[in-house]
Amino acid sequence: MKTVNIKGKEYITVNERLIHFRKEAAYKGWRIVEDLVSLDDKEGVFKATILDPDGNEMVSAHAQEYRDSSYINKTSFLENGFTSALGRALGYLGIGLDTSIASADEVGNAVANQENKSWLTENQLNATLKGTVDQAKKVLANYKMKKEYNQQITAQFNI
Repeated sequence: MKTVNIKGKEYITVNERLIHFRKEAAYKGWRIVEDLVSLDDKEGVFKATILDPDGNEMVSAHAQEYRDSSYINKTSFLENGFTSALGRALGYLGIGLDTSIASADEVGNAVANQENKSWLTENQLNATLKGTVDQAKKVLANYKMKKEYNQQITAQFNI
């Protein structure tokens, strides 16, 4: 299967995993079922289940996606969520597990989100502690921070 390189590691994309699944004789007659577990204005939880020809559940996997976590999610939130869940389910079957169960897209998004976040300063922490719960949630989502800063914010606002 083809791979993509992300930060020096090779990952197998979900479409490559799916091509293998559909072509492999061992999986003839197997089905993929997708379910929307939960959905709101900020996030969704998606589930992919793979059934054998007799309808027995062989594996299932979940993915959680945030609508504004990436450019892709701003335009294709639902599709990306189901693709991530499917990639994990195929990984649980052993397809594309050379380096990770996570899909290349998941790893790429995680790396991008980590790289784009600034470290929370002490001044920003103090301002956050004087703010609202909504502001605190945004700070938690958008900044890297020391564990003690995270604990102070979550305790202050019961998050």
